[in-house]
Amino acid sequence: MADTTLAEVMAELTALEDPKAREVNEKHGDDHGVNLGKLRALAKRLKTQQDLARQLWATKDTAARLLAILICRPKAFEQDELDVMLRQARIPKVQDWLVNYVVKKNQHSEELRGVWFADPDAVVASAGWALTTERVPKNPAGLDLPGLLDVIEVEMRDAPDRLQWAMNHCLAQIGIEHAEHRARAIDIGERLEVLKDYPTPPNCTSPFAPLWITEIVRRQDAQ
Repeated sequence: MADTTLAEVMAELTALEDPKAREVNEKHGDDHGVNLGKLRALAKRLKTQQDLARQLWATKDTAARLLAILICRPKAFEQDELDVMLRQARIPKVQDWLVNYVVKKNQHSEELRGVWFADPDAVVASAGWALTTERVPKNPAGLDLPGLLDVIEVEMRDAPDRLQWAMNHCLAQIGIEHAEHRARAIDIGERLEVLKDYPTPPNCTSPFAPLWITEIVRRQDAQ
């Protein structure tokens, strides 16, 4: 499907609209009705098309933006372009995919992490925290882990949902990956009680940091 037009793709996305899928997606704050498996199948047929990806993004349609992320070339974006896109990505799934599928593969990811981390917009800041969390196990050199724990200790309890979730993930990763900070990470989680009562399906790990840290460390020790 090379050189497919924007109109053709938007028509196909419209045809994929499913009320049941929309109902499920909207429970997670995602305002579209396209089954993600079918969206990925469409992306596989389209293959990489950077120009079309930019056109899809410009429509502001959530399904179109998700498709754009799947068919773009992550390294083709400049830093300023990704900064604008992230600030436009208010839908949770769009932000999550943009950070994980594009920004993390882009040569400007570290610069963007620094720009976003302390942004006054909590949604933007959550992306900075997500990129920081990515570094905790893979490239912690240069990260101030005690300083991150200081910020989490003071700000996580009252942070907006998406930022709170990102901070909590960072807290858990620090506790899991860095034994010298594990006791403090668990203590912070126990005192703040963030996500303590989060409903967790059987056989899944709780996002409550003390339980999360303890369970993953147990599994690692058992290997």
